Amino acid sequence: MHSGSLVDVRGLKVGHFTDPRRPTGCSVVLCEAGAVCGVDVRGAAPGTRETDLLHPSNVIEHVHAVLLSGGSAFGLAAADGVMRWLEERGIGVEVGPARVPIVPAAVLFDLWVGDAHIRPDAAAGHAACAAASTDAPAQGSVGAGAGASVGKLFGIDHAMKGGIGSASIKVGAITVAALMAVNAIGDVIDPASGRLLAGSRADDGRTPRDTMAAIRAGALPARLLDGMATTIGVVATDAALTKAQANKLASMAHDGLARSINPVHTLTDGDTLFALATGASGRAGHLTVLGALAAEVTARAVVNAVRAASGLNDPPLPSSSELGWG
Repeated sequence: MHSGSLVDVRGLKVGHFTDPRRPTGCSVVLCEAGAVCGVDVRGAAPGTRETDLLHPSNVIEHVHAVLLSGGSAFGLAAADGVMRWLEERGIGVEVGPARVPIVPAAVLFDLWVGDAHIRPDAAAGHAACAAASTDAPAQGSVGAGAGASVGKLFGIDHAMKGGIGSASIKVGAITVAALMAVNAIGDVIDPASGRLLAGSRADDGRTPRDTMAAIRAGALPARLLDGMATTIGVVATDAALTKAQANKLASMAHDGLARSINPVHTLTDGDTLFALATGASGRAGHLTVLGALAAEVTARAVVNAVRAASGLNDPPLPSSSELGWG
């Protein structure tokens, strides 16, 4: 795997909560001193919270955490626990008699696996914050990636295990990093080699179907309901950016999803990327360069997510490593 993780960006902590009752969970990125934040939603079935305030024309300039969660729309409740954890520590925007923590969030659909009535809640979000640190976060089947799956275009019975992954690049004084929870309809491909790492399995259950090859051959997808997938994530830098620049950085980072997931940004995906800028380097980064690096670390984080994943038995979702694809 490529080295590095999101916490290589100064000013950030990452924490996971993985539910012991079924494969689901949430992951939080803490920026307690505040960070400029942007967002770009490309999938057609997103589940999000507090994204409107990230538009450059809106008043809030800094956020204090970003939450990635399983549990579909139910999982947005985990952000309440993140807010409570921050409020307990006096962190937030001062508004009259209170401090209001700003916590944008996005969710993915993992209700396929186990009891769908179990999903991340406020207690899960609070626990993820309590676990957050500057140590490199675990990757694979943890946190928001615990119940993630990929390669679902031809049905969950042919899918494989997704997960959460991270990566970073430092160029000069500036670091760019990513944390991605990979739960895509499409296949995951290593951009460096073109190798299919995880995705839809052929009828023998072990060999790659190659989703795009099947589509080109005229195969029809399974009937899926909107929102049954989604890759969500955070890209971050210690460069100083404006809100408009952070939104553009999030947009450019989606190129990394397009390089590593095929197809991507579909009607059944809610692909959403946040971009954080802590400014801790004291440097104003060149946005074209930062965007190129953001796309690179996004693709690397996606690859790391499926390579680190562990398979499930019910439903049968083998991992890339178990089938020897990676």
